[in-house]
Order: sequence, then C-alpha cells, then structure tokens
Amino acid sequence: MCGRFNQKLTSAELSQVGAELGQAAALPPSNYNVAPTQRAVAITGVDPRMAGSYRWGLIPFWAKDAKIGSRMFNARAETVATKPAFRAAFRGRRCIVPASGFYEWKRVGSRKEPQYIYRTDGEIMGFAGLWESWSGPKGEEHDPVESFSILTTEPNAQLREIHDRMPVILEKSDWDAWLDPNNKDLDALQSLLRPAAEGRLTWHEVDPGVGNPRNNGPQLIEPYSPDESR
Repeated sequence: MCGRFNQKLTSAELSQVGAELGQAAALPPSNYNVAPTQRAVAITGVDPRMAGSYRWGLIPFWAKDAKIGSRMFNARAETVATKPAFRAAFRGRRCIVPASGFYEWKRVGSRKEPQYIYRTDGEIMGFAGLWESWSGPKGEEHDPVESFSILTTEPNAQLREIHDRMPVILEKSDWDAWLDPNNKDLDALQSLLRPAAEGRLTWHEVDPGVGNPRNNGPQLIEPYSPDESR
C-alpha cells in the first residue's frame, strides 16, 4: 500500500515536468507527511498538463456519502479495470501524483520501522493515479469535490524486504500515454502498471513520528538513529 508520501514541490519542479500550476499555486510549498483525506497536488491532461489540488481518497461519482473516500486512497493495479469504484476513472480520468518520496513501515521483530523511499537520482516520482469529481447524491448536489487514488502493485525485488505492495511509479516516457483521456487502449494502460525498475530506488529509516499525520517538516525525511535502549 501507499499510506504516506512527501510532496515538497516547487513551481520550478512542476515546470520541469511540463505542468502548469493552476490551483496548485495556492498550496503550501511543501508537505512532508501527506496522509489520506488531506489535499495534495495531482497532474491531469496532456496539452497542457495541469497541476491542481485534490483530496486524497477517491470518492466514486456514484457514491452517496463522501466518507467512502477515506477507504479509497489506494487502488490495486491488478483489479483497477474491473472494480466498480475505479473502473470508470481508469477508462478516462487518470492522473499523476508527483512525489519526492514515500514512506513504508518495515516489520523488524515486534516493531515496525518507518522507511523513507526515494529515487536514487533525487528526481520527482510520478505515481499512477485516478481522479474523480463528486457532487453528492442526486437531489443533494453541491460544489464538486475532486479526489484521487494512488495505484499500487507488487513490489520489486528490492522493496520486497520492506512491504508486499508499492505505488506504481511511472516512467516519464509513459506519462503522456497515462494522462491522455482519449487513450482507450486498456491493455496498453494496464501494461504500464508494473513495479519500479531495480536499482531505481533507495531508502533509509526515519523518525517514528511520521506515523502521526499531524507531524510535518523536513526532520521527517532525515535518517533516524534510534537509541540503543529501543
């Protein structure tokens, strides 16, 4: 799964990936501990690519209650084309969630130690995502809530020692194919949902405080040296 990530983006970094800011200009420049139900930047469209503010936790367009989104922050790549909550978005409302890195918890004996995972070259990751616009049940419509989910897949050999799932990290050469709403080749889209190439990622242990979504700041991504009494 992917339940926490780091989005310390600047307008210059978004420009490097060809995204116009749009609503994202109003967001804080950095969030070191993005958690489900919080807002984050997602990129949609191809020409141009637009970066906007979305709630993490996809609310299907047919949902009667927005609370369902709190359980829909991840979508399994293996079933995304058929699961009712995600199949419509997979066909035409795909997005990329830019991230500096993400967190996963490694079980060591009776403990779970948080690891910060990021690209070895320091570049931005692009998580494969889906987005929806929800206006409430029929007869109770209101201003739309735009939300997203991050797709996950089986881990590569490197990350298998940490967890049994990982976010789908798209190669930049695949971004346009994923973002194009007119791309209806579902088999080709499905083929993009694969584990990251070996050697592309690295990680280190970080402060357990990252488990609390109220904690934020650059200290959360610094290497953590637990005391010997732990």
